[in-house]
Amino acid sequence: MDVSQTCPLLSSSGLKENCVADGVDRKPSSHGGWRSAIYIIWVEIAEQFAYFGISANVIIYLTNVFHEPALSAAKNVNIWSGVGNLIPLLGAFVADTYMGRYMTILFSSLLYLMGVATLTLSATPVVPHRFQKSLFYISLYVLAIGQGGQKPCAQAFGADQFNEESAQEMEAMNSFFNWWYFGTTCGVVAGIIIVSYVQEYVGWAIGFSIPAIAVAIALVTFLIGRTSYCRRSPTGSPLTQVAQVLVAAARKRHLPFVEVDQEEGKEGRTVYLPMNGSLIDGNQFRFLDKATIKDELDVSCDGRNAWRLCSTIQVEEAKQLLRLLPIWFSCLMYPVVTAQTSTFFTKQCSTLDRKIWSSFEVTPASFQLSIALSAILTVPIYDWIIVPLLRTITKTSSGITLLQRIGVGISLSVTCMVMAALVEARRLRIAREHGLADIPNATIPMSVWWLLPQDVICGVSNVLTVAGLNQFFYDQMPDEMRSLGSAAVASIFGVGNFLSGFILSFLEMINGKWLANNLNHGHLDYYYWLLAGLSTLWLGFYTSLAQCFVCKQNNDALR
Repeated sequence: MDVSQTCPLLSSSGLKENCVADGVDRKPSSHGGWRSAIYIIWVEIAEQFAYFGISANVIIYLTNVFHEPALSAAKNVNIWSGVGNLIPLLGAFVADTYMGRYMTILFSSLLYLMGVATLTLSATPVVPHRFQKSLFYISLYVLAIGQGGQKPCAQAFGADQFNEESAQEMEAMNSFFNWWYFGTTCGVVAGIIIVSYVQEYVGWAIGFSIPAIAVAIALVTFLIGRTSYCRRSPTGSPLTQVAQVLVAAARKRHLPFVEVDQEEGKEGRTVYLPMNGSLIDGNQFRFLDKATIKDELDVSCDGRNAWRLCSTIQVEEAKQLLRLLPIWFSCLMYPVVTAQTSTFFTKQCSTLDRKIWSSFEVTPASFQLSIALSAILTVPIYDWIIVPLLRTITKTSSGITLLQRIGVGISLSVTCMVMAALVEARRLRIAREHGLADIPNATIPMSVWWLLPQDVICGVSNVLTVAGLNQFFYDQMPDEMRSLGSAAVASIFGVGNFLSGFILSFLEMINGKWLANNLNHGHLDYYYWLLAGLSTLWLGFYTSLAQCFVCKQNNDALR
């Protein structure tokens, strides 16, 4: 796709040319850059405020209001989170193929608002009690569908406001991903503090209404900035083009390559002649290069059959997508770890002494804000101090490569599980020493501050891993598939949540004693040790893949 038709480019003077928005040419100062990106960041802050204001306390609502067992509630939360993180794949497909990112965000936000509004309604006496649970779950999944359209598009749409051909704007884009995470984390903190407190001490209906107001404000904010956005038009289904490459290569799997003399190609490598005469590197996914070879049937046809003959660019884009699949798979254990923060971390917290001052007691969900606060503190330290220092050493715009950044974050998630296991073992020992193991909902004489180290480690890990994955998949995806890149990151967490649910079901089947409804009767620490071990295995797999990963060569931060 020719981005010059829809996005800011650099002129010879280094200034942005006009870009097209709403079909009208506008002045360079009114389009793109941080001015437009700020609107989108504010929208996402409000969306995250709403989402985490609801999700942080869902397990408490299910166990205390609907009286679901803790294990059943945890599995239901994991399934809902998994669905919510897989739907962005469909949202990205719709955005890249039909509606474009702007319109997809707009309609998804409307659906999101409808879901939160009906969720609020389900907690009021207006709905008969026998229907409240059904309406609650329906509303959760409507909300998940709305988020699924908005989630893959918002960050990619924000990054679209920067020109990749400008070194200065590439540095701004690197900062954008960091500050995007900073802003959304601020929304998470506010949502957990305000909404969970209102839910616990004022009422669930009022607590759910606050996120509904936040989503409405987000929609209005997004519309205020509509004339300043730089938009990219949808270019057709990118996945269809990938499928065409696979089908064409399969049809011609028996054809030999047409070799070119080494002097005409790249020194030390075998190169092959595609349909347009340019050279394809035969080192990776070599079989796909056959999709570019003309056979007798292609020559005899009047027009090109897209399912038999593909362009070099189309083949290379298919290769780019396939190269990302192993990295995607190697990150699946990370969300299994983070899933514990909204389930068993919260249940742990509910059993501890939650007084942080003499008379002030935090809610179980609100203690999750220590994760978000640690992330908020980490972002400026990383962006203002660590990255500039590393730039002087590594000479890359992001300080260290994105794959290295992600790897450090995953290794910290292992440390988080080890710390959580040690703290849980101490909690169980104190409960038994004081004879509280058999008393349901007993408060253990152990300060909630013991959970702080694992939460802080988790927050720092999130900054490195989540922001790193978002930028990595955005950069490595072909231009027409960048919404799909954001959706791919979300799908990591979706599949990870399902994997977490599968592990819980498996443990329930072979040894339900680990995760008893009364945590004091179980061995949650064993579960945490299991996750630490599995995460270590996955980290080794990720490290081996990252070392041999071949990146696109248009971004020095990835080399």
